[in-house]
Amino acid sequence: MGKQDIIFVPSPGSGHLPVSIEFAKSLIKLDNRIHTITILHWTLPLAPQSNLFAKSLTASEPRIRLLALPEIQDPPPLELFFKASEAYILEFTKKTVPLVRDALSTLVSPRDGSDSVRVACLVLDFFCAPLIEVGNEFNLPSYIFLTCNAGFLGMMKYLPERHRRIASQLDLSSGDEEHPIPGYVCSVPTRVLPPGQFVRESYEAWVEIAEKLTAAKGILVNSFTCLEQSAFDYFARRPENYPPVYPVGPILSLEDRPSLDLDPSDRDRIMRWLEEQPESSVVYLCFGSFGIHGASQIEEIARALDLSGHRFLWSIRTNPTEKASPYDLLPEGFRDRTASRGLVCGWAPQVEVLAHKAIGGFVSHCGWNSVLESLWFGVPIATWPMYAEQQLNAFTLVKELGLAVELRLDYVSANGEIVEAEEIAGAIRALMDGEDTPRKRVKEMAEAARMALIERGSSFVAAKRFADELFGRDI
Repeated sequence: MGKQDIIFVPSPGSGHLPVSIEFAKSLIKLDNRIHTITILHWTLPLAPQSNLFAKSLTASEPRIRLLALPEIQDPPPLELFFKASEAYILEFTKKTVPLVRDALSTLVSPRDGSDSVRVACLVLDFFCAPLIEVGNEFNLPSYIFLTCNAGFLGMMKYLPERHRRIASQLDLSSGDEEHPIPGYVCSVPTRVLPPGQFVRESYEAWVEIAEKLTAAKGILVNSFTCLEQSAFDYFARRPENYPPVYPVGPILSLEDRPSLDLDPSDRDRIMRWLEEQPESSVVYLCFGSFGIHGASQIEEIARALDLSGHRFLWSIRTNPTEKASPYDLLPEGFRDRTASRGLVCGWAPQVEVLAHKAIGGFVSHCGWNSVLESLWFGVPIATWPMYAEQQLNAFTLVKELGLAVELRLDYVSANGEIVEAEEIAGAIRALMDGEDTPRKRVKEMAEAARMALIERGSSFVAAKRFADELFGRDI
């Protein structure tokens, strides 16, 4: 059998696109039967520069080509994103169906002079699950690339089953209800399920996506067996003929990763400052692309850093429409008072920061990419989830895996709750000084992550199994 092409359709969000491109690169390195990987991509209004980002990330790999889809002419109203982001992204994806169909009509047709090259499959982001039906029209098997973890997949398998039983959205009043989510040793309380499941439009989107996942040929998960042994053991048993699950992570975007928001002089300033700090002495605080705190919460974090006395690097995200500097949000006198032991910035070069020997802990929103980066560099986390599935990630890290310090598990940024300085300071002390900080276990997991990716490692073997099943076993 000749060389074959693969078509990726990632979601353009900052937590999805970079890791999807990195996975495409890893497949090309893994298997020489891949001729080209074509990435169909588009932009969302809240990620308008994703096409520039994609070009930068793929520049180093000539066998990956980008194909921009035409602009959506009738996008869903932006108000829906702020009310129910999952519903908005799913509706936006559905608008791409005819555009993807047109693109596949061209890509699947034999090329002049190269009719030995054919398209082997589609690899779809989980938000792109509606495109499985388009793949079927072209007799192309569709695989889901899950940028979340195996615990999240267990929740997605559980959700339609529970929905059929109760036929209604999850009840906010039952926050302490315990759920037997497959793959978890612990029962999972309602209060740590994704907050979108308590908004009707998002809940319906979650259920729809979860139901469509069962039609995939397989599901590739950005995690590794040693990290989520129980969950991967569960899926290995192929419950109810669920699609095969491949643990192929950690897939990390560690190189070729520019930030369009980061001034190079700011990066140099941050890295120079870290060079001056003692080893493992700095706590890094960052809450993701949409982890924007209000003035009252920023004041409490500042007070907590005063109370803890620890050295700190604090990345403050501001609303891009307001053009505010992070320094404008700080309490009066805070910068001067903490100048000898702390640095406040806007966007930080997170991979470089976490890799630095001065970093001793990470107060994180628990986005899955950030979790994997932190584990990769052996940096323990204090959990402060904000949105999406981050509450479930926080619960998984603290209660299921024993890999993080609990600050909060069920915080939801949209609810406007203020976490007080004393609680934050206590978590920082526990993270940086506490006897119960899982520092040794996190370092062991960093080593396990590297072992998973080497030849004959669990993730290497899983990715090779995927390729062999796709192309046949004879190279």
